Amino acid sequence: MAQVCEICGKGPQFGNNISHAHNITKRRWNVNLRPVKAKVEGGAKKLRVCTSCIKSGKVVKA
Repeated sequence: MAQVCEICGKGPQFGNNISHAHNITKRRWNVNLRPVKAKVEGGAKKLRVCTSCIKSGKVVKA
């Protein structure tokens, strides 16, 4: 399942781990997603939404 918010479309970001010895390995920062029962077009639907959308009020919980 993709790590993407269903409201804003925010996905994972990519970068590098850099150790003290300056060894570089690839890593990714995933989005903080939460399963939420939200009101969508009059009915309730389960969505995977990022916490920033929940905090900002873009999601109305059912």
